Amino acid sequence: CEPGSVRASKAPAATMAAGDVELTEYEEGYRFDKHGWIYLHIEGEPADRGYQHGYLLAPELDEIFGSFKELTYEETGKEWEYFRDQAVEQFSERIDPEYLEEIQGIAAGAQSAGTEITWQDVLTWNGYEELLGYWWPNQMAGRYANPDKDHCSAFIATGSATKDGKIVMAHNSWDAFTHGQYLNLILDIEPVDGQRMFMQSAPGFIASFTDFFITGAGIMGTETTMGGYSEYDPDEDPEFFRIRKAMQYAADLDEFVQLMEKENNGGYANSWLLADANTGEIMRFELGLAYQNVERTNDGYFVGFNAATDPRIRNLESSNTGYDDVRTPAGARRVRLNQLMEEHHGKIDVAVAQQILADHYDVYLEMENPGSRTVEGRYDLDAFEYWPARMPFAPQGAVDGKVMDGDMAQNLSFWARWGSSSGLPFDVDEHIEQHPQWKHLAPYLKDRPTQPWTQ
Repeated sequence: CEPGSVRASKAPAATMAAGDVELTEYEEGYRFDKHGWIYLHIEGEPADRGYQHGYLLAPELDEIFGSFKELTYEETGKEWEYFRDQAVEQFSERIDPEYLEEIQGIAAGAQSAGTEITWQDVLTWNGYEELLGYWWPNQMAGRYANPDKDHCSAFIATGSATKDGKIVMAHNSWDAFTHGQYLNLILDIEPVDGQRMFMQSAPGFIASFTDFFITGAGIMGTETTMGGYSEYDPDEDPEFFRIRKAMQYAADLDEFVQLMEKENNGGYANSWLLADANTGEIMRFELGLAYQNVERTNDGYFVGFNAATDPRIRNLESSNTGYDDVRTPAGARRVRLNQLMEEHHGKIDVAVAQQILADHYDVYLEMENPGSRTVEGRYDLDAFEYWPARMPFAPQGAVDGKVMDGDMAQNLSFWARWGSSSGLPFDVDEHIEQHPQWKHLAPYLKDRPTQPWTQ
């Protein structure tokens, strides 16, 4: 498809009141905002659903691209256009035409609503984590340090581990606040072909990135990034394409694994926590470039803490994972999450899962101490006096919480809390006043006040 192949703009969006929210509609798509979240429903053919996406989220896309074009240079010394060229070279011929059409539709919809972005920009945004987190560090061959892939805490449980024997899945997203503050999209995609998909995401993404989702086939999924992982093959398929295709077309867990493994580039390497809501089975699927690990059960739990459990992936494809070091985010949470799962064994439900995600107990210091070593990670509160591999008080950490059980999965529904899992707020002015070394980031940061859990 060529730029401009998407049809021209139609009538402007209509806005109406629907209950306690204001609904904005465009063609078959609509959005509403609630408790910090944006809910977006899109449907139809690839170009049409992309157009709805871009048109309805044009203000957010304008802000995101304005911010990231500056932040990319700040973080790498390279202009946005450098990575945009790489995105076109690495991704444009490797993703299915369906998804290129959807990406082009997002750009066209945003353009018609007054946001000047190109489809190449949207493609770069979708592959941003792979380009800057995997390809770019390899290009710099050690001169550019990017060890920080501590992105999430998660668990999935079933059988005797849960209160009613059904699946419970929970996750919170960790990121630099300049990036993670845009992960407040609840994206509902109803395509003409394949399964309906319901997920957390960010404006402009065709997949989730945070990877908390349920599909019409009953596949529940989340993940935690495998820390210290560095393998990457730019001549294979990007992760954002493989996960979107798996969500849309996989009929069961086996097919999901097959689609993720096919022509895998190693980018955004994750320990996937998956479930089949129809059978109650759960799975841990660790996907490296050379090695893969699959574990599955109908009775038990798996936890995610940003390190691979498979010794091959952890030792041969990763380094400095912190797996056994409770001074580190991964090592501490490996201990704490397992403690919490055992403590609540047989009682885990939505309410307990919400409590687990908000946990602030530091197993290294043996005290309540919200920071990088707690289930709800808060780098912004951490002096890192015990582990100097990170900079103190960086505006970074968990920005949300999500919980889903098997019954909710059947209705494409989940609970979500924006801002933080515990409700602990983040105030930009206060943080910059206390830690002025981060003042240069102030223009790119947003406050996140306390919000309620929302279904």
